[in-house]
Amino acid sequence: FTCDTPKQVALANFIGKREPYLALAPLMEGKRNFLRSLLIQTPLKLIPSHGSYFECYSFGHLTTESDREFATRLIKECGVATIPVSAFYHDKRDEKVIRFCFAKKESSLEEAATRITTFFKELKLRK
Repeated sequence: FTCDTPKQVALANFIGKREPYLALAPLMEGKRNFLRSLLIQTPLKLIPSHGSYFECYSFGHLTTESDREFATRLIKECGVATIPVSAFYHDKRDEKVIRFCFAKKESSLEEAATRITTFFKELKLRK
């Protein structure tokens, strides 16, 4: 999630045009709400976000796995990538929280939610 110079120039030009910029918030809010509506079918607990294109979910009530282990497991067992929030702490503190990016096509969000829902239905989590 870094931005090189050509992208910075493009972004500066984009921001100069008011209409597309103002359309971003409702677009992202819709995607966020769409992801929320899909993941409500899972036992993950939402930690609401109101200013990002990421949504965090707690899973500590489901397993004793670390966030890194759990995120790796989601990749390997259902093909969905999340970000373990401990990666953002200098001390790697594990609060049993993973982060999803919802700045995706709705079809991608739907597929990810289907895979995660199936994952939880078929899984006996390690406690």
